Amino acid sequence: MSGAADPGLYGPASVRWQCHGDPVMWIAGVRALWLQALHPRAVRAVLANSDFRNDAWGRLLRTADFVGTVTYGTTEAAEAAGARVRRIHRALSATDPATGERFGVDDPDLLLWVHCAQIDSFLHVLRRSGVPLTPAQADRYVDENRVSARLVGLDPGAVPADTRGLAAYFEQVRPVLAAGPDARAVDDFLRDPPVPALFRPGRKLLWRPLAALAYGTLPGHAHRLYGRPAPPARTVTRRLRLTGTLLRSIPAGLRWQLPPGHILNAMRRMGPGSRPSAYTLRTSAAILDRPGRA
Repeated sequence: MSGAADPGLYGPASVRWQCHGDPVMWIAGVRALWLQALHPRAVRAVLANSDFRNDAWGRLLRTADFVGTVTYGTTEAAEAAGARVRRIHRALSATDPATGERFGVDDPDLLLWVHCAQIDSFLHVLRRSGVPLTPAQADRYVDENRVSARLVGLDPGAVPADTRGLAAYFEQVRPVLAAGPDARAVDDFLRDPPVPALFRPGRKLLWRPLAALAYGTLPGHAHRLYGRPAPPARTVTRRLRLTGTLLRSIPAGLRWQLPPGHILNAMRRMGPGSRPSAYTLRTSAAILDRPGRA
């Protein structure tokens, strides 16, 4: 392939590029939904402006499509996806369930919560499932994702740039979190989503164990807010590592055939050397220490 091929906003030299092709990202995405729902305004904004109960799968897939486009798409495609999200958010509002105050969905505080809950979930599940990220690479991952924060309308300078900053943010926002009726609705859905009768056996055999695993990886204070304990941390970690190993045993070329095929399209554009693998990070010194691009 030509060296002039557009690597997009990240490219193969980034931690995000190498990690986002890992199959545990789906578990991380479900964890993010549970965590995000604990912010009363954020979850109210979702439920007030979408048919969450009837289109939750569509919302999940659209989020995955956005993450894939920003990670593996061309610069033009990523910027267009960000502009579309900002345009949608500008037109939406919701009412605070506690005060009755009307607020915009593009409120920077809400956007920051959604961003941080997502990045924390991605990083936590990747590392806990056995992806060999060093502390420096974990910091770089957090820093890199300030680029995606910009796309949804945040000032990158106001977004945590490393794992220490991310942890400090969660300590700051923790008093705001609660599991009110809206969070309970999300919790009920994630535990037992409605599916056609044909898929109910799959829900029991596949979805419920994976969803329970995602719930188990939440921080302890989230379990306490939802009122349901999780297995001991060691048990959750062991199950997550086993699940990660099983999912990674499925050939990547087969997994990546699922639509919309962001990774395969990126490899066609950039060449076979761009094939993402978290284990590439073990030897990639350039990824370890290069300054972030935000």
